[in-house]
Amino acid sequence: MKSIKQLLGNPPRAPISVAPGDTVVHALRVMAERDIGAVVVMEENKLIGIFSERDYARKVVLKGKNSTDTRVGDIMTEKVIYVSPDLKVDEVMALMTEKHIRHVPVLDSQKNVLTMISIGDLVKETISEQAFQIQQLEQYIAG
Repeated sequence: MKSIKQLLGNPPRAPISVAPGDTVVHALRVMAERDIGAVVVMEENKLIGIFSERDYARKVVLKGKNSTDTRVGDIMTEKVIYVSPDLKVDEVMALMTEKHIRHVPVLDSQKNVLTMISIGDLVKETISEQAFQIQQLEQYIAG
């Protein structure tokens, strides 16, 4: 199984971020333009939170808040679960499943955000790995 570092390639795709002072509607536009479900929240190049579609649904819509007046910093998830690029794909998938999260930032040893990965990225890689293994077994059996 590949490591997250191998999955990301070199260089990894840059993380999509917003600032805590940005409005929720701005963050949603960024996410829609990039077709992603979450963004990292950065202040002075430091990770301070994550904002996801789930945060929007639970902390804005259900509470009757206004997306144009509410700031990302007021509703973001501050306790961010992150992973190292050295972890294996299956380890990160297990963590995300256990914690019920769909997006996780990848941080280097200095706590710099390298990128963000989604459960979809991991599922795609797992399927690809399984397809490769099946092909290898079929070739072995066929001789």
